[in-house]
Amino acid sequence: MIKIGEMKIMPISLSKGQKVDLTKTNPGLTKVHIGLGWDINKYDGGSAFDLDAAAFLLNSNGKVKDQGDFIFYGNLSHVSGAVVHAGDNLTGVGDGDDEQIIIDLSKVPADVQKIDFTVTIYQAEERRQNFGQVSNAYIRVMDGLSKELIRYDLGEDFSIETALIVGELYRNGSEWKFSAIGSGFQGGLEALCANYGIDVA
Repeated sequence: MIKIGEMKIMPISLSKGQKVDLTKTNPGLTKVHIGLGWDINKYDGGSAFDLDAAAFLLNSNGKVKDQGDFIFYGNLSHVSGAVVHAGDNLTGVGDGDDEQIIIDLSKVPADVQKIDFTVTIYQAEERRQNFGQVSNAYIRVMDGLSKELIRYDLGEDFSIETALIVGELYRNGSEWKFSAIGSGFQGGLEALCANYGIDVA
């Protein structure tokens, strides 16, 4: 919470399915930091838990143009410079964001209509892990100065899923809006990539 004189600015807290104006209510906003975080429940499977955040730059059909539009630990920045992944966190230990993705809205290519933010569990099948073992997952949208503008706490709605679409930035005319999605997938990263038009084979 930030105090400006006597005025207090609170981030907008969203529920699943809610949408909110981003640039309209924050004129001049171009640099956006997307923070994703989670906690691991007590888990005795013997394997480390590695969650990975990613961004998919999508056209009007909800698909990527090519694999370069998939930003993740193996491809940390988009050729346009519009989307940069701050790096892989292998454990999720500690407070605050576990991974961050930085967006420059002024550089997003004109054919990109939306940017989806996802979280997957690395080697979920081999390690017998799923989002039922994860708690306190959230996504937050901050301005370039790290002031929190929007927050969406996912809750504990997931059990067997191994991939999540957490939230989405999308164009609305000349403005950008944010949508809280919270949709789960089985099949991990492979299923998620197929959904967006990427063949991971």
